[in-house]
Amino acid sequence: MSRFLKNPFGIRFKLVFMSSFLLVIPWLGYQYILEMEEYLRRGQEQTVLGTARALATALNERPELFDEGSYGRARRSADLYVYPVFYPLSLDDSTLVDWQDYQGYELSYGKADSIGTPLNPRGPFARYYHYDESLNFKLLVGEYNRSLYAYLKVVDDKIVYRSEESLSVHRNDFLQISLVTRENQLKRYVVSPRGAEFVYAYEIGADIRDLSALRHEDRIVGQWYEVPGGYEVELRLPTTMLGEQLGFAVYDVDSEETREVSSVVATSDVNDSERLGSLRRPTPEIDRIVEGMGLTNSRIQVIDRGGRILLSVGDIQTATGLVLSPEPGEERVNKYWKFIEDTVLLPLYYRILTKPSNDFIDDLYAGGTVEGAHIDSALDGEPQTQFRTLADSQTRILEAAYPILGDGAVLGAVIVDQNMNGIRTFRNQALETLFNTILGVMLVISVGLFAFASRISSRIRELRNQAESIIDDNGRLQNSIRPSNSSDEIGDLSRSFSSIVERLTQYTSYLENMSSRLSHELRTPVTVVRSSLENLGMVSQNKESEIYIQRAEEGISRLNLILTNMSEATRLEQMLQSSEKEPIDLARVISGCVEGYRLAYPDFKLVSDIEGPVMIEGVPEYIAQLMDKLIANAVEFSFPGKPISIFCRAIKDQGVVRVSNYGPLLPEAMKGRLFDSMISVRPQEKQREPHLGIGLHIARLVTEFHHGQIRAENLREGEGLIQGTLSKDKLKEVRSKLPALKHRTL
Repeated sequence: MSRFLKNPFGIRFKLVFMSSFLLVIPWLGYQYILEMEEYLRRGQEQTVLGTARALATALNERPELFDEGSYGRARRSADLYVYPVFYPLSLDDSTLVDWQDYQGYELSYGKADSIGTPLNPRGPFARYYHYDESLNFKLLVGEYNRSLYAYLKVVDDKIVYRSEESLSVHRNDFLQISLVTRENQLKRYVVSPRGAEFVYAYEIGADIRDLSALRHEDRIVGQWYEVPGGYEVELRLPTTMLGEQLGFAVYDVDSEETREVSSVVATSDVNDSERLGSLRRPTPEIDRIVEGMGLTNSRIQVIDRGGRILLSVGDIQTATGLVLSPEPGEERVNKYWKFIEDTVLLPLYYRILTKPSNDFIDDLYAGGTVEGAHIDSALDGEPQTQFRTLADSQTRILEAAYPILGDGAVLGAVIVDQNMNGIRTFRNQALETLFNTILGVMLVISVGLFAFASRISSRIRELRNQAESIIDDNGRLQNSIRPSNSSDEIGDLSRSFSSIVERLTQYTSYLENMSSRLSHELRTPVTVVRSSLENLGMVSQNKESEIYIQRAEEGISRLNLILTNMSEATRLEQMLQSSEKEPIDLARVISGCVEGYRLAYPDFKLVSDIEGPVMIEGVPEYIAQLMDKLIANAVEFSFPGKPISIFCRAIKDQGVVRVSNYGPLLPEAMKGRLFDSMISVRPQEKQREPHLGIGLHIARLVTEFHHGQIRAENLREGEGLIQGTLSKDKLKEVRSKLPALKHRTL
């Protein structure tokens, strides 16, 4: 034992260490990402404030820029610029010559501005999946003498007009005009011509297909021109119809047979008042100053002292501030891993994470003026930043306001806004990488733990199997345990078991040989005592001395019988080691024994149920000795007048021998020990007879020599005992020659 060093890092320490490591990794990774997100947030906050300060510095000491009157809210992607027109525009000259001074300000709309409507249901993200290049238009809006003018130059590869007899206004190419009135009501109108002509509008209801809701609107008039590659439309409507929001949509029908709307391109969502674009009167000077700042990936607004918006650049939905570019080699990711990640891992992750969305509405800037704590602070002369969360989408908005100074007073403020979706996306990507790494690490460690546990389990099972194999069915030690060379706890346990088994083997061997040694050592003193008693018997003695001599002779006889029985068991064990088996008929041997028992025990009724042949490999003399012990035990424990049954038959290629008698029940505690050496359960009245419990022990030795098993059970009737042996053949060559060679005796 001294050669094995004590291992301080045992199994318990290893398991605890590995388990703790699994718990620490996710926590450390998550804390690191949170700290990184906080640093990025602070950096974005300083960047936004710096942008506001730079633009405010460019506008300082320019008071003339802030005397333009009232201005409405504007967003470059959805809002419409209303330019001042200094003379009335003609709607029937078949040209756009009146607009040539303003055509440099026209805005283009194409496939990126496609929307889904009830007539072409494409889902909320239709604009991202529209690939139709056949429909696009340019738009310009102007204002003169309380009238709003607009023209659209539409590119359409096929124009489908309204049929002469049709009452529907939606089964052809048409123009939709949506506006919010000063009473904050959404109104929708369509221009649906039957050809190139002077046109009027129709007011429609909630569903354009509802003909009963159509109302003629003569305040909206215009001219439809057909030109190569498409058509042009000029419109006029009074500003009294308008509030602060307006939008146009061009509906395209390509088939005169089906007359189904194939695509819709719009300035904004013309069916949703909250998404409808606003009207904005531009301030050219401020526009030129701010124009270059539109590349900062921010929404920039300039307000006056009253909080009215003078200029707005950028879209808050896309103003993320942080742009994530794909890593080099990202396109070379293993396609199988990509499939698993997209179909299994990411859907699982985003049950916990929140995926940022740009489909949100900022209600704070829904009117022509803005307000907020940061704006109030800037108009008081102090720059300020703040974070705001949109209730509908949980989107966080970062806002910075910086004062614009002139003549020692605050002229207005610059507001720079960014959403936090970029940082959130970056955080989600980092968490995805962390989760993937954790899964990989946990998988590797789990495999390692599984292999480690399997190794431990295998060693424990091996130790268990060795421990079970060292003891046979009768409780005798027959093998040893190989000590392990490992320095851990299992190795220590293995070496302890090996030492214990070795000591038990020595002690068992001592006990097993004790009978032989006692028989040998006591036989000479017994002979001396016997010869001395015989010599005393030749000398005349008084009656009292004769009684003592007679008792001594009886005791010597009993002691000699005991020594004889002990010698018999020892001698039998030695003989069994050198005996050779031969094919015999078990039924024939037992039948011969039974006939002899009827003569030896005339006072007992022996009932035989023997049917042969039952061929086994064995030694007839030993089988007879086995039957002698079983019959003698049955005779000794049988009730007077009760029969003793002997059964022998081949059952399922096994030979079965059973001896049954009616007598005292076997104690439950003794069933497993009855066939051990020097075990006896005789009643008190028979204890005076010399007996060491060797008979059934000899029966067990004979049974094991024939590769069988022996057991004793109580009869089902409630009294009596069944004794027998079970033997199993192992010689294939003999079984091939002799049928029913496998045998079992019970």
